Amino acid sequence: MAKGEQRERPEVGATPGARHRKPSEPAGRAALGYTKPRTYEELRAVISSGTVNFPKRMRQVAIFLWQHPGDVALGTISRVAAQAGVQPSTLVRFAQIFGFAGFSDFQMLFKEHLKGAWPEGHAARSAEPTGEAAGDADLRFMHGLLAAAQTSLSRIGSDFDAASFERMVALLAAADLIYVIGSKRAFPVTAYVSLTLSQQGVRNVLVDNVGSNALDQIGCIGPNDMVLAVSFSPYNSITPDLVAVAHERGAKIATITDSTFSPLVKLSTAWIEVVESDFAGFRSLSASLTVGMALVHAVATRRAA
Repeated sequence: MAKGEQRERPEVGATPGARHRKPSEPAGRAALGYTKPRTYEELRAVISSGTVNFPKRMRQVAIFLWQHPGDVALGTISRVAAQAGVQPSTLVRFAQIFGFAGFSDFQMLFKEHLKGAWPEGHAARSAEPTGEAAGDADLRFMHGLLAAAQTSLSRIGSDFDAASFERMVALLAAADLIYVIGSKRAFPVTAYVSLTLSQQGVRNVLVDNVGSNALDQIGCIGPNDMVLAVSFSPYNSITPDLVAVAHERGAKIATITDSTFSPLVKLSTAWIEVVESDFAGFRSLSASLTVGMALVHAVATRRAA
């Protein structure tokens, strides 16, 4: 190998002869070492591989695209950019990283994916005001929230990782004590999970951080204990810090989160992806609560047996 020459990384879905950059390929694509994704699934595989180190704004785009493929498929570039909290030019640069000429070309991956995911596309369209609700802003808002909840729940039926769920159940059922950790928007989920675990006779501690004493609440955690953590983007709560402390003390971690970008993923023995849709800035918790209740039922049943 000549001095200064770098070894290229394997490409996703590429033949050996396709590894070298063609004159027409964008520089970003050559830097990544990947061929242009042909499907939404291939794009997700590249993003989740951990080999792409996104800058802050690009990471923000990646999280939004991961969580809201239906919005990307149906929206204009200005609308998608506004929803993601970035400039339209950032979306164009993100598309070019993966070998696309622009956002419209890139968007076709999401449109093709949406054709095979009818419930999500249907729910997104049904959020538009129709019939009697069209003249009532409050009813329009309620129907929008209902559509978001339906979209969230439909993903559980189509993309749910049953193997990870069963692994989480086995780990939680075998734990001496379960510490339930979640804050901000995740706290309603963890509070209800903790309550129902207690009602089922499963010993647990709700880490609620009352009096800013969350670190003290997990002070006695050990290798025979288990953490059930719930965390959603933008991951700016105290939860990642608490989970890191528990991990250092040998406790196993089970996580409910909404993307592979969550800082909890790398610390988790098992994790489940639950993506909640939003409407007008309000995000549903219906899918997270559903998965949480299913975990409680499964753990209680396993322990009773």
